[in-house]
Amino acid sequence: MVTSAAASEFALIDKYFARPTPSAVLGPGDDCALLQPSPGMQLAVTTDMLVAGVHFLPDTNPKNLGWKALAVNLSDLAAMGATPRWVTLAGALPAVDEAWLAAFAEGFFACAAEYGVDVVGGDTTRGPMNVCITALGEVAPDRALRRDGARAGDLIWVSGRPGLAALGLAHLQGKLKLPEPWPHLCVAALEKPRPRVALGLALAGIASAAIDVSDGLLADLGHIAERSGLAAQVKLVQLPQLKDVCGSGDSYDADLRRIALECQLAGGDDYELCFTASGTQSLAIGQIAARLELPLWCIGEMIASPAGKVAVLDPDGQPVSIARAGYDHFASDEQPATP
Repeated sequence: MVTSAAASEFALIDKYFARPTPSAVLGPGDDCALLQPSPGMQLAVTTDMLVAGVHFLPDTNPKNLGWKALAVNLSDLAAMGATPRWVTLAGALPAVDEAWLAAFAEGFFACAAEYGVDVVGGDTTRGPMNVCITALGEVAPDRALRRDGARAGDLIWVSGRPGLAALGLAHLQGKLKLPEPWPHLCVAALEKPRPRVALGLALAGIASAAIDVSDGLLADLGHIAERSGLAAQVKLVQLPQLKDVCGSGDSYDADLRRIALECQLAGGDDYELCFTASGTQSLAIGQIAARLELPLWCIGEMIASPAGKVAVLDPDGQPVSIARAGYDHFASDEQPATP
């Protein structure tokens, strides 16, 4: 349902996005919000924009989009080991659709409630559909998980099962047909990611560097390697297994297996955490995985080699050629999320 032009910007904000903000000194309704960080804590600030046709399909369920729009920002805070506190929300809509707004707000505030954040301001305007969120969190001094702390010999880890979201997108675009029950699992990974906030907090003092996997595992690991002045080696045999997506026996699909590996290494949109840590921390990492009931996979090692280089090795230790490392918004051959 598209409403009449009588629905004003401020009436829509009050109706769908005005909620109590107990953690703010002053919440929405003034020119600025006023926030008081906890004593002795540093602020971690991140901003992400989601554009229709680039970051989400135009017919994406608005409730799921509301969740994802916030979740991808909280994932950045998770990668820094920060506790989420506040967010601002800005968005543009080509027209006012109150049913769409109600569903978006439902998903957005469900995510906010689950991760304990208050929405303290924002903006709305008419234009091509996009959503822009700024998230603020807190982290103790010298406890942030940065990209530049990896050391030669550190092991490389990744959480969850990277690749599912990219497989879900390819399925929705009709580029492949996933066997059951994978369509539901992969589309859910794409449209409703789970920011690994608890993992980021648990890794403080254990991980030497961290990043969230948004543009592709190899591309994002490359940022750690570049910032740390090292190279990375990823071992195919240690990656989380997706071979069950491809069937077995007479139903085995070799082409789907190849696509699944590409999605795992370069697909992006996973919002898992990739991190490095000394081998002496492996037991502690295993204990974190058990406590959080979250699989954590050791997939390789940081080495002293040209900064930023990421190599993928086969079971014999030989380099494997990978067509691309991840998503780049300004690369000429990248395709948006529209079919």
